[in-house]
Amino acid sequence: MNEPRAGSAERLLALIGEHRDTIRSVLDGDQHALLLDRLRALAVAPANDDRSVRRALQGVRLVLLKLPPGHPVRRELESWRLAVTLPGPETVAGAQELLAWFHLPSPACGPAYEPDPGRDRLLGQPALSAAEAWGRCGGAPPAELIRLRGPDYHDHYPEFQFTPAGGAPNDVVLEINRLLLADIDPWGAAAWWLSGNTWLGGTPASLLGRLPDHRLVGAAFELAEGE
Repeated sequence: MNEPRAGSAERLLALIGEHRDTIRSVLDGDQHALLLDRLRALAVAPANDDRSVRRALQGVRLVLLKLPPGHPVRRELESWRLAVTLPGPETVAGAQELLAWFHLPSPACGPAYEPDPGRDRLLGQPALSAAEAWGRCGGAPPAELIRLRGPDYHDHYPEFQFTPAGGAPNDVVLEINRLLLADIDPWGAAAWWLSGNTWLGGTPASLLGRLPDHRLVGAAFELAEGE
């Protein structure tokens, strides 16, 4: 595998824009929505914070690895190591422009919530309010907790993240949420927890306490590694 080239992140974004129609047709609805969510996270990353930009780029990469071998964007991903690519302010600006190509509002001025059936399903799951989450955590909830903002602009913390009977956040959930980059892509992390998982044989959230923790962590690690 070749070493990354200067501007390779910007080239990737340009390819996504160029092939956005085939990407939309190849990815299923949830995967395409997740790609847009992760592009939004990249578009709002601090341009001068290399670590934040790299993490957001990694989130985009994980979704694009779902593209079939031979797709131009997949071939670009396989030609360089995204994790050590040197991003610049152009990377964040490129993501903002790309969102416009997808006919989406700029994250800087757009609404926090856009009507979407997939998001509506996630928001329909049992959840705690912000005040309840603060009470369970004994203060500000950790960044690793999934926080979904609804059409009412209120924050929703999916209930499965907390131990039963009014308990605090579940340690294994926090560990997995870190792997899923829940702090920059809460919708994608929630979709993983609350959707069927063939490898695990069920919905991960429903398997908490029923499967060994290491199996849940392993499934999330496989996704995070893009394998």
